[in-house]
Amino acid sequence: MIGIVFKREFASFFATPVAYVFITIFLILSGIFTFFIGGLYERGQADLLPFFNFHPWLYLFLVPAIAMRSWSEERKNGSIELLMTLPITSFEAMMGKFFAAWAVLALSLMLTFPLWLTVNYLGNPDNGIILAAYVGSWLMSGAFLAIGMCMSALTKNQVIAFILAIVVCFLFVVSGSNIVLDAFKGWAPSVVLDTIASFSFLTHFESMSKGVIALNNVVYFLIVASLWLYGGLLIIEQKKAD
Repeated sequence: MIGIVFKREFASFFATPVAYVFITIFLILSGIFTFFIGGLYERGQADLLPFFNFHPWLYLFLVPAIAMRSWSEERKNGSIELLMTLPITSFEAMMGKFFAAWAVLALSLMLTFPLWLTVNYLGNPDNGIILAAYVGSWLMSGAFLAIGMCMSALTKNQVIAFILAIVVCFLFVVSGSNIVLDAFKGWAPSVVLDTIASFSFLTHFESMSKGVIALNNVVYFLIVASLWLYGGLLIIEQKKAD
């Protein structure tokens, strides 16, 4: 049944301008950040670090935008009642929606392959590192997406779901930044600093963007996605009971 929901949701993204607009904006902003802000040519190095360094900040706004409709739209249109009358469980509906949106994110990443071709034309990059960074970026996008879907399950209003997702995702992004950690230095023990930093998407994605796919980083993103999806599932179950 997850496959049925997946096909329905994935098709719905392309039946409306949602997927096309998202992919277009993602590709344009990726190019701007890579070439104009990241200075790909000026660095004189054949790698895609300028491209991947901005992914957490791109996802911070773009992923909540694609996730906000997942449940809010269903509840607003009343189609969630129809969905729940079908012979599928809430878990199957949640996972089908999640995998469909995650597939759109994967497609968006794959369409950036001209950047990969560009650095291979300009030099001899370590393609293993680039591939690892792509995998890390996709895993991180799944964590962003799960948070956005949980927030979407909370409210019928897509704008509210969008704002809530940005706020929560922002906290996960900046928790490991120097600005946040500096506020705790001097009075908090190192174990507290390490704990705060361990929640940051930046901390875990940074090493993956440099080609290190450590098991703890992969597990981290999968656990974050699973917990937020479970939270969204609990909310949906509660709405069904009301």
